[in-house]
Formats: sequence, structure tokens, C-alpha cells
Amino acid sequence: MNKTILFSIHILRVLMLSLLAFGITSSRSFAQTPSVRFGEVVPRDVREIYERGLQFLVTTQNEAGDWKGGGEQGPGVTGLCLMVLLASGEDPNFGLYSNNVRRALRNIISGQDAGTGFYGGHLGHSSMYNHGFAMLGLAEAYGAVDDRNLWTGNEPNRRSIGQSLELAVRAAITSQKKNSFGGWRYSPDGNDADTSVSGAVLVGLLAARNAGIEVPDEVIDKSINYFTKMTSPSGQVGYSGGFGGFDESFARISIATLVYSVSRRKDLSQYKATLSYLTQRLENVSQQNWPEYTRYYQAQALFQGDVEAWEKWNKLLVRHLKQIQLADGSIPGQMGVTLGTSMSCLALALNYRFLPIYER
Repeated sequence: MNKTILFSIHILRVLMLSLLAFGITSSRSFAQTPSVRFGEVVPRDVREIYERGLQFLVTTQNEAGDWKGGGEQGPGVTGLCLMVLLASGEDPNFGLYSNNVRRALRNIISGQDAGTGFYGGHLGHSSMYNHGFAMLGLAEAYGAVDDRNLWTGNEPNRRSIGQSLELAVRAAITSQKKNSFGGWRYSPDGNDADTSVSGAVLVGLLAARNAGIEVPDEVIDKSINYFTKMTSPSGQVGYSGGFGGFDESFARISIATLVYSVSRRKDLSQYKATLSYLTQRLENVSQQNWPEYTRYYQAQALFQGDVEAWEKWNKLLVRHLKQIQLADGSIPGQMGVTLGTSMSCLALALNYRFLPIYER
């Protein structure tokens, strides 16, 4: 899709949300109800938690555009923080956080390997985690951020957002071709796969495709086939390899539900099983294993699969985040305060509906 058209769509989205807030438009103008497509008035508690978390990220961003000293770091973390900035609803080109947006984008793009297209970095022990989340961040910025004003003139690897995203997609496809399972593992050359890394890369690819970047159907089909093999009839999702290892991991179940939804495979029995597993256990908002990672995916999975279930779960999430958010606006997490804050804010960002990947 032409980038100018995508940028116009983003502006139209913002304009329509503003019109809805003042009651100017009619619900008959949309195939979906406005409350689902654009969101109702965002609750005060959501706005306060999000704004405090956003301010924490703004004040802790380095001049180089990334985030350090708050636990995990790398281009994937920068990509997630970039999405928090974009999801705030501020104009990414001239708004309050436009400089923060440009710095984050420059950091991700300039660190990309010019030969392979990989973003790499040190998110835990996995470069492909970094690659997937960085690719997702750029896909959400593509069409919304005018990159004619992105570079100041002295930075290395001065690619446009679209050029960088196309390279990143090519890198992900090259990595998948080396993988006998059709998914992704920690290393771009890995021949094993797991549903956590594969989810991060696949959602990035789906977002890039939604932004207009060419992603072959074969790539999506192979990765979805891997997820179906890793999903049990109960809705539980295995971790690595090609089978087995099923246990109650809400993160993996949410990842599978999300990729089935966004890839438009809701007809699959595996999708129905994973969504049912989540909707029958909505009280899960404060589990101890990777809580920020889980809530990040569970919010999206429920929103894409069952809006009424998401609304119930979202109220519990807001209550929980109010209890654990610290005085400086940060939200603690098992992977460090930067990821804890960014992933928790993005779990709340479904209330705003600004990011393209957060539309139904």
C-alpha cells in the first residue's frame, strides 16, 4: 500500500476518534460499532496509569534513543517503548513526544545489520526476540511517522522506515527457511523453534503485512502450521520443538490465540480451544511467571477474540496495575522495569485503539 495513503489513514483515524469524542459522527457510518472500532471514553484510571508509565519511559530514554539500566535492553525493548509513545494518541510528527519517537526510530534503524537485515541486540539471550519486537515497532510507525524529518544528517545507516522494515521482513523469512519446524528460535540460524520467539517474529511479520510490506502467504502458513501442531485440544500450548510440553502457560496460550486471530485463522479448532481456555479463566491478571509478558499478550488475545471477555479482564487489570505501579510511574516486572512498564502500558493501550495492530 502506498505510504502516503497509509499516513492519511492514520490521520483520518485520529480525526474520527476526535469526532466521536464530541458526538459528531453516527454509528451507522461503520461496519463495526464505534465503541469497538475506536473505543469509548477511556476510563480515568486507565489514563492516569498510562500517562504515569509513559512519563517514566520518556524521562528514562537515552539521548541515543534507547533505554538502558532498567533490566532487559536492545532494539526489541526500544520497539516496545516506541509503541507506547505511538499509542498515546499524540501526533508522532509534531506532538509532545515526536522527538522521542524519532530518536527511538533512529536507534533501531541505525543498529540494523545492513547485510542481513537483523536488528539483533540483547533482549535476554535472544536476538530473534529483539528482531520481532523491533520489526513490530517499525511496522506500527510506518505510515504514521513522516521519515523525511527522521534523520539529522550525521547518523549511520540512514534508511527510511519502509526500507528498514523490508530488510527486517527479508531477514525473518531467511531465518524461517533455515528452520525445519517453520518457526523461529533464539538464533537467526537456529533449526529448533519455540512458540514464544515464533510469536514475537510472526506478530511482527503480520504487522508489516498489514502496513503494506509484502510477506508471502507461504511464510504465514508455515508458521501457523507450527502453532497448530503445538496446540493441544485442551487449548494449552507447548513451548519448544514440534510437539508436547503442554502446561498452563497463559503467555503461550495468549500468543497462539493472537496469531490465529491476526492471521485470520479463527476457523481453526486450535483457535477456538485457546480462546476458550482464556475466557474461562479471566481472573488471571497477577500470576507470578513473567507477568508483564503475559498481560501484554493476554490483553491483545482477548480483545481480538472476545471483546466482552476483554472488558471484564481489563477492569481486573486496571485494578491490579493501580496496586503495583510505583511512585515514579514505573511498573515492576520480572524482566526489568523498562519492559515491565512498556508491556503493561501496551496491555492498557487496547483502551485507546490507536495502534493499527490493536484494531479488530
